[in-house]
Parts: sequence; structure tokens; C-alpha cells
Amino acid sequence: MADLETRELRYFVAVAEELHFGRAADRLGIAQPPLSRAIRLLERRLGVQLLDRDRRGAALTDAGRVLLREARAALDAVAAAERRTRRAGDPKRPLVLVTKAGASHELLRRLLDALAGEPPVEVLLCEVGEQAHRLRDGQADVALMHRPYDDLAGFDTADLRVEGQVVILPAAHPLAARDQLTLAEVSDVPGLPIARWPRLDGTYPDGPGPEVRTQSQLAQLVALGKCLLVIRASSRAWQWPEHVAVPVVDAPDVTTVLAWQRSSHSPAVAALVRSAALVADRPA
Repeated sequence: MADLETRELRYFVAVAEELHFGRAADRLGIAQPPLSRAIRLLERRLGVQLLDRDRRGAALTDAGRVLLREARAALDAVAAAERRTRRAGDPKRPLVLVTKAGASHELLRRLLDALAGEPPVEVLLCEVGEQAHRLRDGQADVALMHRPYDDLAGFDTADLRVEGQVVILPAAHPLAARDQLTLAEVSDVPGLPIARWPRLDGTYPDGPGPEVRTQSQLAQLVALGKCLLVIRASSRAWQWPEHVAVPVVDAPDVTTVLAWQRSSHSPAVAALVRSAALVADRPA
């Protein structure tokens, strides 16, 4: 059997996501009959039925659901390979470093100062949990990430900082006057639930706290007295005047790391990693 082609995978993903051949054809900019023929040919080549069809549209079979998952991953990998190849072929391009907006600001500033423009670095700011995707799809060369919260699977890493955590509270709340707190004391505060960040798979844990995706959302919700959050101590950099940070003495440590693709052979990435080692915090 001949290998699957990216064109066939794109066609199938469009139909699988739209569950309607007409809408999928419009999305792809082609006529519906050749799209239908292409999907039937794909099914014959694979020897499985991918879609159940009726007059109202289509539904995925078990085999179709598997191919949709695998096709998305394959198309993402092809797109990432193209981006990384184009970037590698441009010797004048800057390295792209991706980091959460507002995260590890002081450490990032020290790293950029140590590099002094060699190699040149472009900083790409993102929201929570996006760094791994940007590295894998070729949009970025390196990332500042945080263990154990970020997805580090498949990356090489260099540890830069280990730190404790604090709870960010509304300044007017009675707990804001404490010198330190425990996880038990902040996990069930009446009227002040813990904000819920998305997990690595994009879903949210159960709980009464509001769902947040950005630090700006979180900052305003805490200032309004709607929630609290336990977070790395260095996140105090984005505190508002209406916030107070109190150390949480039994919270697990968080490690800030520099991450990059294991397959990278870039001299510029290697130079950045060497500079990161120079600015990493050392234990006393």
C-alpha cells in the first residue's frame, strides 16, 4: 500500500471536523465530488470505513476517530518541520525565546543582558501552557518553562532557578496580614476559592474557583476579592497594589528551566544555553 499523503490527511481532517462534505469542501476550496472520491479512495487503501454517511452529514467510526487524532499530529509535525527548516536556512534570523507573559521577568532580563545581542534573541510572549506547543510546532527555538507545571516531555532542559511559592491575596483580606501560611490554610478560605488554571490537556480541575487562562484575568479577579492563587514567589513581579503575597511554607518548590528541542543542533541555541548557565541562581 502506498504511503498516506498530506493532502489526503488534510482532506480527511476537514471532513472529520465539519462532519459534512459540503462544508468541508467549502473550507478546502474544492468541489464536493472530488473530495468525496478522495475520502472513499482513502478508505479503500486503508481497508477500513472512516465515516458513516447519511443525508444529514457524516459521523466518525472508531477507525475514523483514531485517524483524526493521528492525522492532526502528523500534519502538525509536517508544518513544524517546514518552519524549523526555513528558520535554519536563514543565518541572520534571531533566536525566538517563548515565555509566559510576566513570568520569570528578572531572570529573563539577566539572560538577555548576558547575551548582549549575541546571538540576537526575539522574545515571544504567550499565555499559560503555550510554550511547549510553540517549541514543538517550530515557532520558537527555546522556552522558559516551569517544572512541575509545564509539559517538558521530549525537551532538553537546563535548571535556572528553584523557588518556593506564595499565595496572592486581596490586600484587604485578613490572611494578607500573616507572615506565612500553609496549603491547608489557603485551600478552603470562605468566599475566596483558589483560581483554576487549565491542566496540560486543556481541561480544568473541579472546584468552586473561577477558570482563568491569563494572568491579567487572574490579577483582576484577585483584586476584586473573587479568588486567590498559589504561585511561584517570583510572580510577585506582576502584582497589583491591591494584591499581597504571603509565603506558603509547605508548597512544593518550582524550578524555572530553559527548554529546547532534543533534536536541535543549532550553535545559537547552544550559545544561549551556555549563557543561561552563567545567570542561573546558585544555592547558597
